[in-house]
This record gives sequence, C-alpha cells and structure tokens, in this order.
Amino acid sequence: MARPRPLRFDPIAEASRQWEVHGWADAAGGMAAVTSVFRAQQIYLARIDAVLRPLDLTFARYEVLMLLLFSRAGALPLNKVGARLQVHPTSVTNAVDRLEAQGLLRRIPHATDKRMTLAEITEEGRRVALKATDAVNREVFRDPGLSATDTRNLVAVLRDLRGAAGDFEPD
Repeated sequence: MARPRPLRFDPIAEASRQWEVHGWADAAGGMAAVTSVFRAQQIYLARIDAVLRPLDLTFARYEVLMLLLFSRAGALPLNKVGARLQVHPTSVTNAVDRLEAQGLLRRIPHATDKRMTLAEITEEGRRVALKATDAVNREVFRDPGLSATDTRNLVAVLRDLRGAAGDFEPD
C-alpha cells in the first residue's frame, strides 16, 4: 500500500492555533501534546504491525509472548500477564486464545492453586518470539525515527507521565 502524500501543514499545530482562536489557549498545549502522543502511537503501531503481520502476530500477542519468554519459568498466571502488560483481562484472554490456537502457548493449571490458570510459552512460541524480536529490532526499535538524544528524552518524559499516573512506584 502506498503511503499517502504528506499534508502541507501540521494538522496538530493548526488544531492548537484553532484552540487559541476559540478561547482555549490555556488548554492548547495540552491538547497538542495528547494528540501528538496518540498520533505517534498510531505511527509506531502501524510500523510494528507491518513487521509482525508475516508472523501472524499483533503487537498485543507479541507482548504476551515476550513477557512469558522473559519470565523465569516461561509461565505466568493470566492475571499477572494482564497486570504486567497493564491491559484489561478480556484483552489478555483474547490474546491468549489466539496464541494458544497458533500453538505458541498453552494453558496449564497452577501446581498449588487449582483456581488459577497459567499461560506457558511453547518451544514454537519461543522460536516465533525470537524471530519477531529480530524483525522488530531491525525494522523499528533500532531506528525509532528520533535521534538517540531525543529518544532518551522522550522516554524520560513519558516515564514521568506514567509514574504520575500511577503505573509504577517511583524510585
């Protein structure tokens, strides 16, 4: 699919100008910041999805695989998967259902708590996760479209935002 031609103006800057013209100058900067973050998310998600699509993965399913790959036992309770990825239980269930159908993970009962179900990565899941990581590193993460300094600054700013929102306990 061909990329659309770039606009001849920055629509977020124009929206910010309109905010000011309409008497909302005190909120214009925040609107531009929030809208810019949403647009950046769309850009990165499109890039990552294009890389993962040939492996029949979405970013959400890739994140589940990587979380399990990084876990000590290669398995975690479903509620911990959701908590660590900061997603709704329904999203975890959907991702786990798809990954299980693909043979990339399996559900197993917890050894001591029969009420709990674990998601466990399979050998094929490990292979696909590593292959996907090679591709995402090569095509997206090594060159996120920002300088190294801008990348570090962006991560720091967004970490502050996430910390203030209660994503984690600050240092």
